[in-house]
Parts: sequence; structure tokens; C-alpha cells
Amino acid sequence: SEEISDLSNPDVTTKYRAAGDIVNKALQKVLEACVVDADIATLCELGDKIMEEETGKLYNKKPKEGAKKMEKGIAFPTCISVNEIIGHFSPLKGESRQLKAGDVAKIDLACHIDGFIAAAAQTVIVGDDKVDDKRANVIHAAWNAAEAALRLVQVGNTNTQVTQAFSKMAEDFKVKPMQGVLSHQLKKHIIDGNKCIICCETQDEKVEEFEFEMNEVYCLDIVMSTGEGKGKETEIRNTVYKRNVENSYMLKTQKARQFLSEVNKRFPVLPFSLRAIEDEQVARVGISEAKRHELLDEYPVLKEAPTEIVAQFKFTVLLLPGGTKKITGLPIGKLAEQAATSLSVTDEAMKKLLLSSANPKKSKKKKAAGGDEKVEDDKA
Repeated sequence: SEEISDLSNPDVTTKYRAAGDIVNKALQKVLEACVVDADIATLCELGDKIMEEETGKLYNKKPKEGAKKMEKGIAFPTCISVNEIIGHFSPLKGESRQLKAGDVAKIDLACHIDGFIAAAAQTVIVGDDKVDDKRANVIHAAWNAAEAALRLVQVGNTNTQVTQAFSKMAEDFKVKPMQGVLSHQLKKHIIDGNKCIICCETQDEKVEEFEFEMNEVYCLDIVMSTGEGKGKETEIRNTVYKRNVENSYMLKTQKARQFLSEVNKRFPVLPFSLRAIEDEQVARVGISEAKRHELLDEYPVLKEAPTEIVAQFKFTVLLLPGGTKKITGLPIGKLAEQAATSLSVTDEAMKKLLLSSANPKKSKKKKAAGGDEKVEDDKA
């Protein structure tokens, strides 16, 4: 498949926006269902079902003779990671847990239309109680960092500027940006493009500096922690995988071959959840053999220390001629009132940035009466 996402093609932009609308709808529905005693596996199934159904309604024209049917559907399965769990928790039935009042849950999902991916994540406090402890601090740190990123991911700016903003926000709210988290450029069928913004630079983890360019697409992933900002392995079984297309191997058992055949057909390049494999025994046998021969990349369930809290916001942006357009992600809404923090943004440059509009305007020159040129502002 082609590896570019040329936003100068209106058809491509339309597909991104349509995928973005579906992601926002699924995110909103799952967020509303994150109530006390809700089962996480059931909520993940709900998010996936909405994305499958809604993408299934679009672009259903019969392909021209010789042309392939358009691919569409889930680009990243619904994950709901609670409190100290950093991400990728997408449990199978029987391995789930229920939400409790006061839990801080991160909902993360993505879908695609014709390989054009829209992704989003939102943090929610379960129940209606107000919180004024470190949960509030980390939520506001992540939200303000996300708002700063939206204003900084502009043509001509650099990824380094965004990483520096994350660091300043974390400092102001006395939390840490999460190490190992990357915001990737999105391309057709590619969820983790080479150009990326690192959430937190360390001695061992650095990325190359680059400038944002016109007609690019990015998924911005902001993750903050009340702890050290270092993820550790959990005992929880990983359920989210992606086919490693660079490797091939003829698997020995029939069940493993059946599993890989299903993955190659249904999820050739994008992440999937073991929940999506209909025969659980086929999935269990297939996954261990496929992993042994490095045919799959796994998305591990990582955690912070047990008493810490992790917050996340993720959204997709298109760098268009009129300015950067955010196509996924929900408003902070009631969460802003629920999370009552005494801390605030103190860095002057960041305060000024946040006061600037996230909807850039472009100037149009028009002839006014009398022949003079007048400039009118027009929202991008």
C-alpha cells in the first residue's frame, strides 16, 4: 500500500475526518458507560463494536472490476487502563475487572477508513465525586500539555518544542511525563510512522529533531504520571498485537497456521485484540507460536507503582493549509470540575501559548468598495 497521506487530495482528508467522527462517537459512548461496577472487557467490546458498525456503514460501493474492496474498521482496539496501569489493557472475558468510584480510567482507541487512521484517548474519573488530590494534578497536567501540543504542532515548528512543553507542564503540576511514550506521524496503513515526538527525553531515549510539514498527520499522545514516569512490566496477559510484516515463517501446528491466516487476512498491518479472534483455543496456540518466531509485535500492559496515577489524552491532527486541524478528542467537560487542583500553569511562555487560539485564522484579501484592498479573517 502507498505510504503517504497526501492531504492535498480532498478524498483523503474526507476519509480522515469520517474516521475521526467515528472515533469520537465511540469514545463518547464508552466514556458515558464508565460507571461504577462497569466491566472493563464489556466496555472494550462496546468501543470495538461501535467502530466496526460505523465504519461498516461507509464507502460500500461495489469496487470496479479488478479493484480490491476498501479496507476499514478498527485500527487500535479499545483499551481501558485504570489508575497506575499506563496503557494497552484490553482484557478478555474472565480476565477483566470492574470500575470503582474514584478510579482514573484512560480510554484509548482508533479506527481507519481505507487505511487512513484516526486515534484518540480520554481520561475519566469514575463516579461523580470531586477529587482534589494528585489525581486532579496529573489530569490537569496532561490536559494542559495536550492543549499546548495542539498549538505547537504547526508547520515550521519542531518536535523538540513539543517535548519541552510537556516537561514544563509536568513541572508546574508536580508530576512526570511518561518515559517511552511516542506521538507518531500517521500514514496510510501506518500507525507508527518514523517521525515522532517523545513525551520525555532521557539519556537512553532520544528521537531525531524534525520540522512539521504541510499535509502531514500526527497522533499526539500525552501521558503523565504522579510517580517516576517509568513503566514496569505487569503480570497481566498482553492481548494487543500487531503483525510484524518483515518476518515470515511456516508455523508447525494447524491451529497456529489458522490463527496467522486469520490475522493476515483481517489485520494485515494494524493492531488487533485477541478478543477479535473467534476461536479462543486457536488464539492461545497461535499467539505463543507466532511470538516465538517473531511474527507479531506485542503492546505490553505496563504499570507505575501501585499507589500512583497515570492520565492520558490523545488526539489526531491534520496539518492543513489553513492551519492545524484537530479531528479527534473530546472536550474536557465535567472532568475539569471534578478534578479540582490548587496548582496551575506558571510558566509565562506556556500561559501565553495556551491563551492563543487553537483555531488559526488565515487572511484573505478582498477588494473593498473604492478599490482598496481589505483583509478579512477567516477561520481555517
